[in-house]
Amino acid sequence: MKYRMIGTDPKTRREVSVLALGAMLFGSLTDEKTSFAVLDRYVEAGGTFIDTSDNYAFWVDGSQGGQSEALLGRWRRSRGIGDEIVIATKLGARPLAPGTSYTDNAEGLSAKVIREAADRSRELLGVERLDLLYAHIEDRTVALEETVEGFAGLVAEGSVGLLGVSNHAAWRVERARALAAAAGLPGYEVLQYQHSHLRPRTDVPDALFEHGSLGGATPDLLSYLRAEPDLTLVAYSPLLGGAYVREDKPLPADYDHPGTAARLAVLREVAKETGASVNQVVLAWQIGGTLPVVPLAGASSVAQLEENLAAVDLELTPDQRARLDAAH
Repeated sequence: MKYRMIGTDPKTRREVSVLALGAMLFGSLTDEKTSFAVLDRYVEAGGTFIDTSDNYAFWVDGSQGGQSEALLGRWRRSRGIGDEIVIATKLGARPLAPGTSYTDNAEGLSAKVIREAADRSRELLGVERLDLLYAHIEDRTVALEETVEGFAGLVAEGSVGLLGVSNHAAWRVERARALAAAAGLPGYEVLQYQHSHLRPRTDVPDALFEHGSLGGATPDLLSYLRAEPDLTLVAYSPLLGGAYVREDKPLPADYDHPGTAARLAVLREVAKETGASVNQVVLAWQIGGTLPVVPLAGASSVAQLEENLAAVDLELTPDQRARLDAAH
């Protein structure tokens, strides 16, 4: 395994493995025995960075979520896991009532919710301090100052370490960070956005994003990341849910544009040259790039995890990397 540092403050920064493990479906679609086996193998291989959220996976059974955090708590206790493993969670997108969703009834990012949700996550996970806590989705009904101060208060009291943000417009991330800096408060240091080798259209509106998606690592966000060396991007869904390699998993509709074919072609060329899978090339491309990117990949079996782990040691040549970067 290889490692990189996230965060800057010596009191809260953490060294984490360059490949993060997504626990979204653990405890729901992925049963406890399989989830524990994947987690055990990940740690055995040197993995130290696990991701969840307080709303995972509410859509499976119409609940409010919490299954993933609860399973991770049981796993931690049964294995004697301490603070050597960094567990990141998120708040803001938990449905306020069963049978609803974050698109119409999200908990939001008020100071009250931030405190209550963080306390609930700490209890489920069985930890005294959340290593990394994200603002999961935007809440434009609450002043950014209230959200910034709410998160900073948890850091000040020691119940949260690092702060992160996901699925926000880049300008709101910058504004929140500027507000925190001006007030001498800790701000967001980890960005979690969807990012892969293929590039989706971002102009297609949906129930959450009326002007087009804010959930992807757009050129605007990537240029912001390059300009702010203290930030790290955690790239969720880097393997597009298996769509790169599974015929039964078509690419999402927002990848249906002319640039996709060219980038798929070069991915397959490099995979053939290296003897690796397309999935492994995607992960290696992210891990070894010039931007600080930590791919966040889920796994529903140990075999899937093994394939992902092998990408950590896949070294792409400068020529292969240049071709992957330039394809369009």
